[in-house]
Amino acid sequence: MEKDFITPPDHVNFKAKKLFGNMGEIIDGAIAYVSAKGGGPMQLHTHSHDHLFIVVKGRARVYVGGREVVLDKDESYLVDGTLPHSVWNDVEEETVMIGLSVKHTETR
Repeated sequence: MEKDFITPPDHVNFKAKKLFGNMGEIIDGAIAYVSAKGGGPMQLHTHSHDHLFIVVKGRARVYVGGREVVLDKDESYLVDGTLPHSVWNDVEEETVMIGLSVKHTETR
């Protein structure tokens, strides 16, 4: 997917895509390898921090606040942790995601 990728000035054979801007303080980060039909948690959950999900490989389906958001490779989505949510692999191959926990801010 070449959508939204650019070559910054003074770079060669280099493509970049901005995935997110300032969203608050990052608490921690993790990488997840999610097998086909994998994900979770089984029950939607909430908490005081937000999640930024970045799909590196495959496709993820995020259930949040009564709706579904599909993320393809090289896409990201910030989940408001106060809304019921879970995330699942949406393809029949492994999906790889980076997950960042972000201190919840009232003003976005």
